[in-house]
Amino acid sequence: GEEQVFALLDECPHKKGPLSQGIVHGTTVTCPLHNWNIGLNDGCAREPDEGCTAKFAVKVVDGRVHLSMDEIRTLGV
Repeated sequence: GEEQVFALLDECPHKKGPLSQGIVHGTTVTCPLHNWNIGLNDGCAREPDEGCTAKFAVKVVDGRVHLSMDEIRTLGV
């Protein structure tokens, strides 16, 4: 299968848990704090939970992942 690359702000929309320390399964990451499941493709919590974290556009060029600094600055990260 084709590899997919996603970029999210490292904060769960629930209590700002570190999503980078969560477990990824398919296109979802589980927050290590309260087990909320967050979609990697949209940054949004899966039902019954609600809320979204920031998602960044990703471009892969020659095996390197590129993010937009303008997009990141817009979010004040």
